[in-house]
Amino acid sequence: MSRKALAVLLGAVPLALLATVALGAGGAPTRADAVSLKRKVADITEFSDRPTRQPRKTTVTENEVNAYLTFDARDQLPSGVVDPAITIMGTGRVAGRAVVDLDVVRKQKTRSLLDPMSFASGRLPVTATGVLRTSAGVGRFELESAALGPVPIPKIILQEIVSYYTRTAEHPAGIGLDDPFALPARIGEIQVDTGRAVVIQRP
Repeated sequence: MSRKALAVLLGAVPLALLATVALGAGGAPTRADAVSLKRKVADITEFSDRPTRQPRKTTVTENEVNAYLTFDARDQLPSGVVDPAITIMGTGRVAGRAVVDLDVVRKQKTRSLLDPMSFASGRLPVTATGVLRTSAGVGRFELESAALGPVPIPKIILQEIVSYYTRTAEHPAGIGLDDPFALPARIGEIQVDTGRAVVIQRP
């Protein structure tokens, strides 16, 4: 899948953020589900390039996204992030989980003994739950809770992890949890139902 196509997927479920964040509750991912998602992303991309006069709705399921993450997304994830998965909980709520390398995050700066990240080491699952709100081609993720392994963590800790793993040359500070983001591919709105997200593209 190309980076442009992946950007479409990021819009459907904000994977740039979820790359550091929930364990899928559906059945085991299959190759067929991964192929189905790639076909849908291709259709979304095609509509973006050649829109019709009518809006287009595409349903993306939780199993399809998790299958893609399992079979096809490894080379597109940041180094140190493995086994990502999502749960699409409904009424806008989504959750994410991934195992991350905390040593590289901890060592990026000098820390005091009062800094909770001073004691974070090794590879641990990071989880987060929140609400995805979208309107007029713009999305925002509102964090509800986060945890490092079994231990709840404050937003500031999750932000540091997300910032580290989403840094790019264009965005050296990484992604802010509260930052609004433009939805790609003429996506105007995403309706998050239980186990699925409906991507609505504008003409």
